[in-house]
Amino acid sequence: MDDPLKRLLEAEARAQSLIEAASQERQRILDEALAAAREAEVRFEAGRADLRAPFLKEANTRADQAVAELARKYEERQRNLREMASRHEQEAVEAALNLLLDPAL
Repeated sequence: MDDPLKRLLEAEARAQSLIEAASQERQRILDEALAAAREAEVRFEAGRADLRAPFLKEANTRADQAVAELARKYEERQRNLREMASRHEQEAVEAALNLLLDPAL
């Protein structure tokens, strides 16, 4: 009876050492996975500026085009207003002269 008990104790000790080894292996795998995830996150953050660069360039190009278009429209509108003001000024001068020269009107 001493022999089966001894074998059971030895089996229990082997099982316990297997459990500890598996637990250590599990922890090692988890640590490696966490380290790999952190490294991937660092690489992603470092490359994020490179990912955004083409989009920012396109946005800046479109913004520059929009500003140029608005400036062109503003200048055209400014020119039209000056022409209208000049024309109306001439009409007003002619009307004032006609009124001064011929008060019967």
